[in-house]
Amino acid sequence: MGSVSVWHWLIVLFVGLLPCIIGIMVMGIQRSVMIQHTTSGLTKKGFYGYSWTYLLFGWLVPIFRGEIGIGFLHLVLTVVTVGVFQVVMPYLYNRQYTSRQLANGWVLADSTEKMQQARYRLKIVASAA
Repeated sequence: MGSVSVWHWLIVLFVGLLPCIIGIMVMGIQRSVMIQHTTSGLTKKGFYGYSWTYLLFGWLVPIFRGEIGIGFLHLVLTVVTVGVFQVVMPYLYNRQYTSRQLANGWVLADSTEKMQQARYRLKIVASAA
């Protein structure tokens, strides 16, 4: 067996970082916006942009954010697709997560600039409220 050179490691590193580089170029870096629950008044962070945390931690991210069922569904899909799902989801997860929160009684509750940027990135049409 031949030895592994530095060039082999650089190629592996580049291929591993390629989805992240493309994601940041296309979708922008992961950013947060505060969201607030309309009835309870609780606040937490919503996210938009490329999810580098999902790229690194995969199906654990939904579990850490309190979406246990979604996390286990993502685990199953990652196993079934032999990891391809985990390469695709960083492009989708932040938008899906925040959109689910906004559909379930949470509203954007941050500075006007941050909320405007989040609406644009999440493709939210401003209501006449």
